[in-house]
Amino acid sequence: MANYIHVPDEAPAVPKIDVTVDENDYRSGALKLIKALRPSWKPSEVKMKFFTDGITNKLLGCYAGAVMQDVVLVRIYGNKTELLVDRENEVKSFRVLHAHRCAPRLYCTFNNGLCYEFLQGTALEPEHIRSQAVFRLIARQLAKYHAIHAHNGWMPQSDLWLKMGKYFALIPKYFKDPEQNARLSMEVPSPQCLREELVWLQQSLSMLGSPVVLCHNDLLCKNIIYNKEAGSYTKNHVSIFIHNGACKSNVKFIDYEYAGYNYQAYDIGNHFNEFAGLNEVDYSHYPKRAFQLQWLRSYLEAYKEHKGQGSDVSDREVEILYVQVNQFALASHFFWGLWALIQAKFSTIDFDFLGYAVLRFNQYFKMKIEVAELNLPK
Repeated sequence: MANYIHVPDEAPAVPKIDVTVDENDYRSGALKLIKALRPSWKPSEVKMKFFTDGITNKLLGCYAGAVMQDVVLVRIYGNKTELLVDRENEVKSFRVLHAHRCAPRLYCTFNNGLCYEFLQGTALEPEHIRSQAVFRLIARQLAKYHAIHAHNGWMPQSDLWLKMGKYFALIPKYFKDPEQNARLSMEVPSPQCLREELVWLQQSLSMLGSPVVLCHNDLLCKNIIYNKEAGSYTKNHVSIFIHNGACKSNVKFIDYEYAGYNYQAYDIGNHFNEFAGLNEVDYSHYPKRAFQLQWLRSYLEAYKEHKGQGSDVSDREVEILYVQVNQFALASHFFWGLWALIQAKFSTIDFDFLGYAVLRFNQYFKMKIEVAELNLPK
C-alpha cells in the first residue's frame, strides 16, 4: 500500500514535467523531456533507441554522441496500465530504493511515464540466473531489498490479496475477436473456479507466517542487470572479479512498478517461477530442491546480516523458507495469470497475453498438487 512506503527526507525531490509522449510518434515528446533534463544536448544530435524486452510499457533510450554513455531512459506507460500499477507507489518505491543505493536515479515523471538513469550492464537470461556465479549475488541483493526499513514505524501489511481481488474484478468476461473468445472459454478456468482458488490461496498462504517486507515483486531475468564494470560478461556465462578477497556485488534490479510491501516468500517464489523464461516458457527449469536450499541459505545469511542478527542459519530456518516459497509460488502464478488476462484486453504491445495467462494457470494447477502437501517443520 502506498501509505506504508516512507521516503527518507534526504531523498531528492522528483519533478513532474507536463509532457505527454505519444507511443507511436514519440520523438517530439521525448525531446521536450530531454530539453528539461539535458539542456546542453542539441535536439538534432539526440539519438533514440527502443528497448523491446518489456511487455508492460514501452522503453526509449535517449543519448547524444557516438556511444550510449549518458543515457536518459524514457518509459511510456502501457495502455490502461494504471488499472494494474499504482504509479504513486512506484515513484515512492523508486526513491526509497535509490536512497538505499539499490536503484538508479529517477529524473522526473511526466503525464504518461517517467524518466530515469540508465544502468550500464547486461540484462540476464534464464541460464545466467541458474549459474553458481550469479544466483548467490541475486539472493544477497534481494535480501538487501527485504531488509530495507521504509515504513516509518507502521506495521507493514501486504496488499497482495487486495490487489488480486481488484485484478479478478477486471478480468474480461469475453473478447470481441471470436478466436480469442473461444480460447478464453475453452482454455482459461471459469470466473467461479478462479474465485474459489483465490479464496483458497488467501486462507492457506496467510497462515504460513511469512514476514511482510519491501519486495520487488517482478524479479524476472530481464529485470536483473549484470554490471560489466564489476566483472566480465560472455555469451554463455557470467564471470565475476574478486576485490580485496571479497566478491563485489555486481547485480542490480530494475523496474519497480510492482514493488511494495508483500510476503517475503512471494518475492522469492516469483523469482523461482521466472527461471522458466518468458518468450519460450519451460517450467522444467523451475529450480529443484537441492538448488533452492543453496539459494535460500545464501539469502538467509545475507538477510540476517542486514537485520543485525548475525549470519548463522539453521537447517530448520532454510526448510521453513523452502515450504513458504514453494507455496507462495502458487500465488505468483495466479497473480500473473490474472494480470495477463487484463493485458490481453487492453495492451497495445505485440505479445500473446492470453496464451501467457493459460500457461500460468495451467502451471498453477499442476504445481498445486505438488506443493500443497508441504508442511512447515515442527
